[in-house]
Amino acid sequence: MFNSLSDRLTATFKNLRGKGRLSEADVDATVREIRRALLEADVAVPVVREFTAIVKERALGAEVSEALNPGQQVVKIVNEELQNVLGGETRRINLAKTGPTVIMLAGLQGAGKTTLAGKLGKWLTDQGHKPVLVASDLQRPNAVTQLQVVGQRAGVPVFAPEPGATSEFDDPTGDPVKVARDGVDFARSKLYDVVIVDTAGRLGIDQALMNQARDIRDAVDPDEVLFVIDAMIGQDAVNTAKAFDEGVDFTGVVLSKLDGDARGGAALSVRAVTGKPIMFASTGEGVGDFEQFHPDRMASRILDMGDVMTLIEQAERQWDKAEAERMAKKFTDQEDFTFEDFLAQMQQLRKMGSMKKMLSMMPGAAGMREQLENFDEREIDRVEAIVRSMTPHERVAPKIINGSRRARIARGSGVTVSEVNQLMERFAQAQKMMKRLASGQGVPGMPGGIPGMGRGGAAKKGGKTKKKGSKSGNPAKRAQENAALASGRKPAASGSSFGAQGQELDAESLNLPKGFEKFLGK
Repeated sequence: MFNSLSDRLTATFKNLRGKGRLSEADVDATVREIRRALLEADVAVPVVREFTAIVKERALGAEVSEALNPGQQVVKIVNEELQNVLGGETRRINLAKTGPTVIMLAGLQGAGKTTLAGKLGKWLTDQGHKPVLVASDLQRPNAVTQLQVVGQRAGVPVFAPEPGATSEFDDPTGDPVKVARDGVDFARSKLYDVVIVDTAGRLGIDQALMNQARDIRDAVDPDEVLFVIDAMIGQDAVNTAKAFDEGVDFTGVVLSKLDGDARGGAALSVRAVTGKPIMFASTGEGVGDFEQFHPDRMASRILDMGDVMTLIEQAERQWDKAEAERMAKKFTDQEDFTFEDFLAQMQQLRKMGSMKKMLSMMPGAAGMREQLENFDEREIDRVEAIVRSMTPHERVAPKIINGSRRARIARGSGVTVSEVNQLMERFAQAQKMMKRLASGQGVPGMPGGIPGMGRGGAAKKGGKTKKKGSKSGNPAKRAQENAALASGRKPAASGSSFGAQGQELDAESLNLPKGFEKFLGK
């Protein structure tokens, strides 16, 4: 949605890097580029004027002139003002103190109210509520049927006593105001704690639409009236929002189709023009593609700073805690990372949704936008097919996968041998990185290691580390020398490359995967 705006602003701020002091001409040039970027994004002209005036005033003030890094300070100012334009702070649903909380949806036809009703219902269910959908849109053909289908997909019950119009040639039957009122009574009798009323829309604003919406509002006395607006309609969003604010007096805004390719001006204009907060955003076609709107996080996305908090929340909701604890223990014990672990972690990631969306929330995602656009989600399916084509033994001991095994795996997963080879190479690199992290050496190119771990990987106890073991590059010889040191004996100074003649290997000192000692022939 905000790709073009994000690219323009990021390019503008690059010109400020490395400057120890910003002149008035630098500030003017920066503000001019910000103004152009906002206008190209379809932000309302009055909003652009006010926004750039505040940014310029603050950029010419003492907070920038006295800053050690003026460029970063300007970015900070723009970030703060974007948050203010988007609402400043997160606005949550006002829940009723007694009886069910009534939420009424209003907006033009085609804005996505019916689909959004199901998404909101699922989101509320995930929050521990018990919602019910009320089909008060009896005018649009098959609107009632659509709400029933959406409710079924979302796992939310639907109150629909009237069938409504079934085609554009039918006259609507039933009274939408009565349906809404009966829906609230039904929810109260069945102990539902949230009622979501889906109302009719029009292709354009007319008095009949406003009268019906106002009558429904008067009948059910909603705790929240949410104005659903298509985030892709641009400048016209301002006029539509003004008309509904005057006609229905909505309490909050929901942005639909935020995953589209429009320029995003509606999101930056509606809040500033109407003074009503943006409360939710629809980010995809699935019933789960719905999220609370956080102005600070959205501002960070626009400025290509990422949205790590949303990623963390998604992980907390979807991640299997038992699996996470298992991997943490394995990591602490410095056990080898196997294909079984790789498959389990990949399945956990898939629960969080689209990989593209997750990667786009990372800081600096704008710099790899082309790669993200070309990323094929089916690649994950191919990788999973390759791993599942391996035997259990191959998954825990990938070094035994020779040429013939790779050819068999390729045939079993429907890919080429080169794709299997590429996965093996990437997995080997991942194994090395995991070993470095577990030993406290950190990621190459990044300073420091893991707190509480020595450079050799021994956990510190009481401020001391364990004695260093053998430094031999030969695994068998290293195991032999470590075993000798552990028993108080001096390691043999000579012998074959695979240990002293006649000496047995200690399976425990080899740090093999669990159950692997049986392959040593003991």
